[in-house]
Amino acid sequence: MPTQSSSVDPGPQARYEAYLDEGRFMLQRDRASGEHFFYPRVAAPRSGSRDLEWVAPSGLARVYAATVIHPKPPEPPYGVVLVDLDEGPRLMSRVEGIPAHEVRIGLRVRARVVQEAGRGVLVFEPVSEQA
Repeated sequence: MPTQSSSVDPGPQARYEAYLDEGRFMLQRDRASGEHFFYPRVAAPRSGSRDLEWVAPSGLARVYAATVIHPKPPEPPYGVVLVDLDEGPRLMSRVEGIPAHEVRIGLRVRARVVQEAGRGVLVFEPVSEQA
């Protein structure tokens, strides 16, 4: 039975998760068009190009939509947001640093990677409007 070589390139999702585990937030970009996109994939969504690169985005974003989830007690409520990154992609996460019920559409936020259960997780925190 053949074995896999340790030099096998991981898929895009595995690479994205590995970057987060290292504490880095990285996005894919189509080299030809310069378009950033999310979720990780093997080809650019508009052009179908496979000439992609991983780049560090600014991390700045604006909350596009927000909701508060109220699980059964004793679990506390938590927020879920969709954010529009300055580079264009929209992704789902949460905002830390303020109560979930205070997160508003249009809030300016910045990404950061936190470690939870030994894995990197992308979250956002409020920043001043000048950022």
